[in-house]
Amino acid sequence: MRSKRPSKGGKDNEGRSERSGSRRGDSSKRDSSPRGGASSRRDSSRRDSSGSGRKGGRDRSAKGIVLEMFSSSPDTLFTQRQMARRLGVVDKKGRDELQNIVNALVRENKLLLIDGDKYQLNLRVNIITGRVDLANSKYAYIVSEETEDDVRVFREHLKYAMDGDLVKVEVLPTMQGGRAEGMVVEVLERTRTELVGIMTLSKNFGFVVPDFKKLYFDVFVGERGLNGAESGDKVLVKIVEWPKEPGKNPTGEVTRIFGQAGEHEAEMHSIMAEFGLPFEFPEEVEEESEKISDKITAGEVAKRRDMRDVTTFTIDPADAKDFDDALSIQKLENGRWEIGVHIADVTHYVHPRSLLEKEAFHRATSVYLVDRTIPMLPERLSNGLCSLRPNEEKLTFSVVFELDDNGKLYDTWYGRTVTYSDRRFSYEEAQERIESGEGDFAEEINILNGIAKKLQEKRFKNGAISFETTEVKFKLDENGKPLYIYVKERKDAHKLIEEFMLLANRKVAEYVYNLGKGKKRPTMVYRTHGSPDPEKLSTFSLFASKFGYKVDPEGDISEELNNLTHEIEGKPEQSVLQNLAIRTMAKAKYSTEPEGHFGLAFDHYSHFTSPIRRYPDMMAHRLLQHYLDGGQSEDKEAFEERCRHSSEMEKRAADAERASIKYKQVEFMKDTIGNQYKGIVSGVTEWGIFVEIEENKCEGMVRLSSLNDDYYELDANNYRIIGRQSKRIISFGDEVMVEVTGANMAERTIDLELVKTLK
Repeated sequence: MRSKRPSKGGKDNEGRSERSGSRRGDSSKRDSSPRGGASSRRDSSRRDSSGSGRKGGRDRSAKGIVLEMFSSSPDTLFTQRQMARRLGVVDKKGRDELQNIVNALVRENKLLLIDGDKYQLNLRVNIITGRVDLANSKYAYIVSEETEDDVRVFREHLKYAMDGDLVKVEVLPTMQGGRAEGMVVEVLERTRTELVGIMTLSKNFGFVVPDFKKLYFDVFVGERGLNGAESGDKVLVKIVEWPKEPGKNPTGEVTRIFGQAGEHEAEMHSIMAEFGLPFEFPEEVEEESEKISDKITAGEVAKRRDMRDVTTFTIDPADAKDFDDALSIQKLENGRWEIGVHIADVTHYVHPRSLLEKEAFHRATSVYLVDRTIPMLPERLSNGLCSLRPNEEKLTFSVVFELDDNGKLYDTWYGRTVTYSDRRFSYEEAQERIESGEGDFAEEINILNGIAKKLQEKRFKNGAISFETTEVKFKLDENGKPLYIYVKERKDAHKLIEEFMLLANRKVAEYVYNLGKGKKRPTMVYRTHGSPDPEKLSTFSLFASKFGYKVDPEGDISEELNNLTHEIEGKPEQSVLQNLAIRTMAKAKYSTEPEGHFGLAFDHYSHFTSPIRRYPDMMAHRLLQHYLDGGQSEDKEAFEERCRHSSEMEKRAADAERASIKYKQVEFMKDTIGNQYKGIVSGVTEWGIFVEIEENKCEGMVRLSSLNDDYYELDANNYRIIGRQSKRIISFGDEVMVEVTGANMAERTIDLELVKTLK
């Protein structure tokens, strides 16, 4: 595999192909880095064009062989005995396996069963419906419930369908090694008609080059559609005409100009538009929020448990503006503690058929970019009516626990309350009281911290995973320029709040789950998290072994991962290994199915504690109150659809947050060109090696073409590169010194040069 190739292609840390020359690079080659092996949702079926995939290479190759036999004689009918004879299958095990393969092909409508014992290739057109998943700028995969295998469609047959579009595809009967291929016959639903990109102007027209690196076309904009856009502007372009034949460009018109590429506001706004995030609330939604009364009437208080006289406070980030959870504590006569988890009663103000409700559902979550929050609810609610601000009476929905000093739970109460926050703590202020034992409410905070530690200890003993992800934060100047990057440190004050929120979320889920049995269990919105994928876990075990750590994929997974966490704490490879381990696990999602939460080791778990910023929490509030009032089970399908939407919007928000972080990392590194840093090899590909800089967690690429001491080749199976003459080896996990040589803000990539390895 040649390394010194005349290409500028590579991958950024989102696994996307860089452009090569004026257009896109080739990301169709297999990425053998841990990023490629452990992070891709459908990695094994996506990247290997030889046909090995979701069910394993042997099964898929066998299917291909059977189909090739039929394709070579498309009009011939074969019995199973004739098939076995042609394929050289002679034993019973082989005949049984052949029958299973044939049955699968019949189910997939690729073979037809004739007269009960004969089979023929189905020459009729096989049309499926599915979603487009762009693999790179050359082809996409169609993901469909109608077929086990994803169908590859090359760009000339995509009919300009984009990522996420719903399409009809004709699946071609010819198989090459089991890889299904097809062509789009109709685009049924476009997920978007607007794109973000950079304007390139000619005399009377322009082209918008999309930011989305996998997209395979630019957008033509005529003179009338420019609307004042200049060359180099970041713009939002709406596609108004799609070509009738391949090889042409869609036609669009500029609907929003963000400013010159590279400017802070232009880039942040373009990220918002790229991910379909709203810029403002509709005027009628703002007006509706302003009409809500801020008065708490005596009649409303009478409906609730009055807890205004109980010591209550909030603990949040220093720069937080909305406070949706508070803790209360008081000692009971029996010597135990009554600890209340009080959550903003958002659904008291946001009614099911209101415009506010419609907008909250549409947004589904608040989004946190590096310099701003895009809230789910208007400021009147998020920072005002629903925010549990100090020295104000607030309407809350509470879970109140009776606990002893060892964290043993004796009783739980659920219901609506009215509370009064005595103090607003930042995490730093609360941490000071934990460490010094001094200051206002120091006794209460330390009692809560002691109980929280007991709760955490029990969670880990029950199998919870103790991984903590690295959270990168920025200090920005008044113009949005990053002054420095730091990693947010989680101390006891953070963990104190987390434990009581986890307890409240778990007990709410358990309460609703236990209201019924079997199919009669009432509908609830759960937060679920499946067990790790065995194949990904095995791959991760190999990665960990490169660092000298043992992870037994056949053992107790929770125990194995927790042992690893303990071993790597404080080590240079901690961030890389933890991120890879997290990618082995299933994605957490919202569901009406009580499937449990593997990472937390909870049989049942919900999201109840952040209704200001998460729509699923609003659903949980409504359902809990409905059942507390004696209501019957709600429509499961309706809530499941809302769960799907919430999960999708959560992913979109996370992608936007990562994009803003990556952009600011590149912007910061732009001013460090020529500086040298210590880092760790975090990935290897045929294009180059990725290095995560230890000091600031920025990741860049050392291109193999820049390694002038030898001719390097990729050893994909062992996650390393090897010099052809010197046999010098650079492996995943190696510590290195690198020099920053470039930072491309448009591509969000950082170029590095290898100075030396540190072994």
